[in-house]
Amino acid sequence: MIWLTWRQFRAPALASLAVLVVFGAGLVALGLVIRNGYDADVAGCVAPGCDPEEALDSFRDRMFTPVLLAGFLLVLVPGLIGAFWGAPLVARELETGTHRMVWNQGVTRTRWLAVKLGLLTVAAMVFTGALSLVLGWAVDPFDDVNGGRFDALLFPARGLVPVGYAAFAFVLGAALGLLTRRTLPAMALTLAAFVVLQVVVPVAVREHLMPAKTTTVVYDRTAATTGGARLNLKRGGDTVIEGYALPGAWVLSGRAPLVDASGTKLAGDQVLTCLHGDPAGDAACLDRLGARFEVTYQPAGRYWPFQWLETALYLLLAGLAAAVAFARIRRG
Repeated sequence: MIWLTWRQFRAPALASLAVLVVFGAGLVALGLVIRNGYDADVAGCVAPGCDPEEALDSFRDRMFTPVLLAGFLLVLVPGLIGAFWGAPLVARELETGTHRMVWNQGVTRTRWLAVKLGLLTVAAMVFTGALSLVLGWAVDPFDDVNGGRFDALLFPARGLVPVGYAAFAFVLGAALGLLTRRTLPAMALTLAAFVVLQVVVPVAVREHLMPAKTTTVVYDRTAATTGGARLNLKRGGDTVIEGYALPGAWVLSGRAPLVDASGTKLAGDQVLTCLHGDPAGDAACLDRLGARFEVTYQPAGRYWPFQWLETALYLLLAGLAAAVAFARIRRG
């Protein structure tokens, strides 16, 4: 069975190896460009007149698009594995009728499926994991200065989660191929389901994998300059804080009302009386009002627990898809 599986999988394996080499070489080149840019723009900003913050912003702006594009391509890989490896795995056998010969040999249907799913799921995970490792090395200097590792566009292209995506997409493709008995519909359904999950999980599931924390932040110059908190106020209405960020954390509350020490919302008219264009005086006035706001967030230290939890979630989904496939193949 192992030999037969290898013979049937040789062409996709060689094609995937070529993709790995080409994509990997591109990521190595990107890594060298990022490191050279970091050395020139950030680490090399020691001459008089060089503004470190401006140099850092320039580095981030120049590297953001290629880093984002590389991550997007990596996130596509599991979906393509599911469509081009998983969907034809059983569907092609059923379409061509070769399953009759295989299933009439000494190997049972369930063993036949178990060997194929087991070997090729591991291959999919290794292939995707290798690309994830190379991407992680390539973008490491950018990630160090950019932060935002929980960002919905960056999180799925780093660490362990691409491996979980690959396992799920491959097994899902195989299960859908077995259910539809047609390769092309199974490929389309696999890609569609994978894309839907890539939208639903970040929006509705990921933040709930661990209970969020809430803290109270005093609105002062530090919150405004370092944290990026912005006042959104209107006469006759409440004052809202927007854009506050904790270093490395995933801030879940995009908007929060500004309140006083007793928790009463501060009206825009009250806050406006403190704003005269003098940062020190304005801060002192707001401090007398007891201006503060609450922030709900996931701490930076939870990045790897979130990686493990989301990977486990996708492995569980892969297990459910495999269970469906085995239940279906027993019925013929």
